[in-house]
Amino acid sequence: MVTAISSLSSLCGKIAAWLFFSIGLIIIYEVIARYVFIKPTIWVEEMSRFLQIWATYLAAAYALKNRHLITIRVVQDKLPHGYRLITEVFSLSVIALFSLIAIWHGSHTVLESIRIGRASSTMLSVPLWMTEIAIPIGFGLLFLQVVAEMTMLFAGTSKEEGVGAEK
Repeated sequence: MVTAISSLSSLCGKIAAWLFFSIGLIIIYEVIARYVFIKPTIWVEEMSRFLQIWATYLAAAYALKNRHLITIRVVQDKLPHGYRLITEVFSLSVIALFSLIAIWHGSHTVLESIRIGRASSTMLSVPLWMTEIAIPIGFGLLFLQVVAEMTMLFAGTSKEEGVGAEK
């Protein structure tokens, strides 16, 4: 299970990287279209925002998996092993709880948008559920990665330096 979740997080991280790369390409296209050919587009701004939302939420689990979240470890690094383990469990638990709350509220928002047909206020009028659904999906992936991290932590195979297994 841990391997499957980690593989899924890695895949989503790669997809997110390609989405960010695509944003760069379409913005370059817009700059050329607008300033060289004097033909601005109506879709680049909204599509780049759409892709950025998806890329950000898809990358969250990958960031946790690779320990790229912002952490302040001044105190934790000075604690004995048992206390470091407790702080790690606490941190992961907070992320898990927040993820569950985001999944719950995000899902309700998506369902409401579908029900009332909410759309963006741009000329494209993209249905808002297409971006809003990134929240429950992204936090669902993050929650699964928290489960994998906790499993590795208690098994003593955590990648976190100094936590999980005595060095």
